[in-house]
Amino acid sequence: MTLEGRLGPLQCHFTWDLEPGRYKLLRIKDKLQDIGTEGGRKWLGHIYNLQGYVHFKLGFIGEARSFFSRAEEAFRQMRGAEEGPWLVVTYGNQAWLHHHQGEEAESRACLSKIDVLMTEDPSQDELHPEICAEKAWTLMKFSGEQMRSADDYFQRAIRMQPDVMEWQTSHVLLLAYKSKNRKTGVKADIMEKLRKAKEQDPENLYLSATYFHQLAKKRKPDQSGARELATKILRNPVSSYSGIKPLLRFYRTSFSFDEAVALAEEALKLHPDERYLKRCVALSIKWKIWEKDSRSSPSLIEKGIRAHEEMISLYPDSSFIKKMDLASIYAKSEITKAKAEEIFQQLLAEDLQPAEQQILFNKYAEHLHFNLQQPKMSIKYHMKAVEIPIKSFHQKRSIDVLEKIRHRKGNQEVDRILSRLKESQK
Repeated sequence: MTLEGRLGPLQCHFTWDLEPGRYKLLRIKDKLQDIGTEGGRKWLGHIYNLQGYVHFKLGFIGEARSFFSRAEEAFRQMRGAEEGPWLVVTYGNQAWLHHHQGEEAESRACLSKIDVLMTEDPSQDELHPEICAEKAWTLMKFSGEQMRSADDYFQRAIRMQPDVMEWQTSHVLLLAYKSKNRKTGVKADIMEKLRKAKEQDPENLYLSATYFHQLAKKRKPDQSGARELATKILRNPVSSYSGIKPLLRFYRTSFSFDEAVALAEEALKLHPDERYLKRCVALSIKWKIWEKDSRSSPSLIEKGIRAHEEMISLYPDSSFIKKMDLASIYAKSEITKAKAEEIFQQLLAEDLQPAEQQILFNKYAEHLHFNLQQPKMSIKYHMKAVEIPIKSFHQKRSIDVLEKIRHRKGNQEVDRILSRLKESQK
């Protein structure tokens, strides 16, 4: 069999149909960096493998090699063994990288290592649970469609090896994340799974924070428990896995926007150089500015502008949505409103992927309606968002707006677009 024929069936990042656009790759790169080596310790091999793949797709070949090597070492340390099925994905990644670089002998050497591991695996008829778990964890980082596949792969891994706690926990977190936009929180069965997972994995503070946030959504907030959790989180190393963000959402819901801002600022005071905490501060200030039925003071708007400008400078490669957030804050003041329009016009002139275009059209439509009082232009951009054939949160927001317009006062063009969309989804 040819080398290409052997590489094709491998289970690794190069064969999992990930293929995200450049902006998505840059966002994932930043997110993986924010996890940190301490916060994602149990998933360190998986993190390094995905970082390697992302860097390869971005053209950083040297960095990709380094991350794949670090993944290999991380798996060996975590599993306490030199070889095992947990290395199949890593060897597959290395085989593909060598192949793309014209290093055919090295690629074949990696394939030989995989052959040995697969021969030792008696269950040839289905994927090893280690491979299922890594594939599930990886797919979690991508689109909604891939998250549905991630759910399936986690279930397969857990069914074959039910005693691995981090797989159980990550699966429950995935289920909760898929329901993140439900105002009333997750359904009762997922809530029960969260409760049980919290009992079984008490050291996972991200899980605890997610559980408290879901309780708050159901109007059953555990305020004393959340304050105790905040103390633990602030003592731990900074990481996007630490639980600070879902805890901030709890504070926003169950205490106040001011307390959420205060908690984020307290965390940053303890770790003043951590960019992830600067991001959390900016997020909590944005919530405060956007608080329903409130008029933000000039000082709060200025604070929000400074926080977002600094955040954009810290995340230069993945600041697309952050720029729109900054524009929304600029629009809150007559003094800076022109800067908001300037940002949107710059983004509209960029060569964006369809998914990013859809987000931009939805956000700009809202800006036109709420900040510039231009309802006709707003409808135009909502229609542009809806016409991009990608199911997403932002497409649904635009659909909801257009449905209200159709039912309230009628609009033939809106009616045509919504009818066409309905037909295409049959």
